[in-house]
Amino acid sequence: MGPEEDGEFAAYVADRRAKVRRTAYLLCGDWHRADDLTQIAFVKLYGAWSRIRDRGALDAYVRSCLVRATVDESRRPWRRERAVEVVPDNPAPSDTASTVAEQQLVRAALAQVPLGQRTVLVLRYFEGLDVAATAAALGCSEGNVKSQTARGLAALKAALGGMDGLPGGAEPGTSGKGTEVDQG
Repeated sequence: MGPEEDGEFAAYVADRRAKVRRTAYLLCGDWHRADDLTQIAFVKLYGAWSRIRDRGALDAYVRSCLVRATVDESRRPWRRERAVEVVPDNPAPSDTASTVAEQQLVRAALAQVPLGQRTVLVLRYFEGLDVAATAAALGCSEGNVKSQTARGLAALKAALGGMDGLPGGAEPGTSGKGTEVDQG
């Protein structure tokens, strides 16, 4: 790549790094692994940068690399570790303790959802992709996305155990106003 393409790549990475890292965290549940996955996705993007003609498709390409890297990393033997019950470095409670507690509750529940279902939930509800875009990102059918979404929401609800810890008392799969969210 020439200096102009390097500059475009650097600008893209600087602009999108935080969002890609957050998505990676939601996929794997660990900030250190999220950093690794983000780096893997951007390295793959760098290798393909000169071949990508449609710059509007960069986000989709990075998302695809990120999902593939997450699946690849989860298959490695050293990734079969189990999380401990108590995290050694818990932050001290603050004024935003309830917000943090809700976020931790949802993250812990999300970590219990199987990887494929968690991936669909992150792409659908965090990334805001519709069913067709999620299917394209994962390379599967729309029906598979719909069934994985339904199963993932059910698993998330089961993991939350019916606790009232959700924001506004909302159940997963509802908007918080008692109406069902369109799942595709």
